[in-house]
Amino acid sequence: MSIYALKPKFQNLLRPLVRQLAAKGVTANQVTLIACLLSILLGVVLALFPTFSSLFFLIPIWLFLRMALNAIDGMLAREFNQKSRLGGYLNEITDVVSDAALYLPFAFVAPFDGIQISSIIWLAALSELCGILGQVQGKTRRYDGPMGKSDRAFVFGVLGLLYAVNGSLHSLFWWVANIVIILLIVTCIKRVKNGLAEVTA
Repeated sequence: MSIYALKPKFQNLLRPLVRQLAAKGVTANQVTLIACLLSILLGVVLALFPTFSSLFFLIPIWLFLRMALNAIDGMLAREFNQKSRLGGYLNEITDVVSDAALYLPFAFVAPFDGIQISSIIWLAALSELCGILGQVQGKTRRYDGPMGKSDRAFVFGVLGLLYAVNGSLHSLFWWVANIVIILLIVTCIKRVKNGLAEVTA
């Protein structure tokens, strides 16, 4: 199971806005690049000022908005004839870059450490590569959980909110980070396994 399964309902809510954006000439690639640039900007600010815990309120807010923008760019591409090879590259590359930028500030927040957060960033990127390889094999792009992009957004959104409210995080969250690492490994294995099953079916 993954929060990604809720995406169709979320898209239905956004569809009227997407129609308006398309009518105004907004393109999918523009939305993709703007979302990435803002993610990098936020990540840099939070990494530079990790002790200003109130700033981490921006994490859950932006992760939700970014999820909306990711849905919007996909809908613009599919439903308004804006699909392109460049868009395919941008969509995958900017997702990995944005994730890394938004997770990085937590490396400077106790009880986490650089190795944990670096591992999460690396495994998150690997999980997306495992998903893309389904398409490379001529089948579907894999979005299997249990720790897909939407699930990671939920986890880090909650962590950002708790840090902003309390000014610190309990030492038990060190174990939460380790659980995320384990679930990311499971996600990678599951995406490869299910991708291979599609090929041999």
